[in-house]
Amino acid sequence: MEINLLVLRCKELETSKQFYESLGFTFVKEKHGGGPLHYSSRDAGFVFELYPLAENEAVDNARVGFSVKHIPQVLSQVATESQHEFNGKQVYIVRDPDGRKVELSEQ
Repeated sequence: MEINLLVLRCKELETSKQFYESLGFTFVKEKHGGGPLHYSSRDAGFVFELYPLAENEAVDNARVGFSVKHIPQVLSQVATESQHEFNGKQVYIVRDPDGRKVELSEQ
């Protein structure tokens, strides 16, 4: 089994896009039928999409983790909340613009 889709609903779509771009993702704009304009990336081997949060919709409490290249460079662009070791790797916890915890480790 493997992940093939991750969708995050975002308060400030452009701000979230910039945050995830700083982690190394590249997005394209998409719109399906009457649905909202959103961003999609396939950089991680699965579809990762950022959608605008609907009016009166609460931000979910999802937690995501990514292995990224050039971790020191990435960490220089985001604020680290905490870090710990797991399976011999350093894991850094940051928060995205909507407050979700994002785990980062070196690829």
